[in-house]
Amino acid sequence: MFRTRCAGCHGPDARGYLGPDLTGLWAAGATDDRIFDTVRRGVPGTEMPAADPQRVPDRDIWMVLAYLRTLGAAVAPAAASGNAASGAQIFRAHCLGCHMIGGEGGQLGPDLSRIGSGRPRSALAAKVRGTSEVIRAGYEPVTLVTRDGQRIRGVRKNEDEFSIQVMDVRQRLQGYLKANLAGIVDEKQSVMPAYAPDRLNDRDLDDLLSYLTTLRGPAGR
Repeated sequence: MFRTRCAGCHGPDARGYLGPDLTGLWAAGATDDRIFDTVRRGVPGTEMPAADPQRVPDRDIWMVLAYLRTLGAAVAPAAASGNAASGAQIFRAHCLGCHMIGGEGGQLGPDLSRIGSGRPRSALAAKVRGTSEVIRAGYEPVTLVTRDGQRIRGVRKNEDEFSIQVMDVRQRLQGYLKANLAGIVDEKQSVMPAYAPDRLNDRDLDDLLSYLTTLRGPAGR
């Protein structure tokens, strides 16, 4: 059941892929009931969906948790690295303009208020460095080409047969009739800039990741 329902996000060994590493949950202080509730209810603000009681009975969830316990039995919590306080300053300088935390910040990128509970450190690092091809739904990059040759780059917000709505890189929400456009280009590269080592050194990246992993919503949950 884990391989069928969970491995696509958490990895075949449960050590994290798009979703976080699950092998150290109990060692980090999580309880059976809390983990069960997370699976049943999902995690708001992340891609972790709620488990439909009509399709996933309680017994199945408990069996998956029993399996995860066997994977984490000999796993010690990973040693923390990086300075979260320094990482918060780096985030404010480089990221807050596009990402929101606790109601503060920009809207071009996803709200990161709970990103620490929704992404493993490795996935966050890949996203910052620009080596990840994963783009969250609702933030797919697109370029609109007007009939006078203007190119408008942004993220797709809504689209139907006749119109498209985007948020451009200046964070303006704009709608266009497709009949008035010369083209719509689905981009492969995220609008988020890649922070290579010459823009963000390894130490600063470590601090930033340390901060991001603390973001788990209200009261750290």
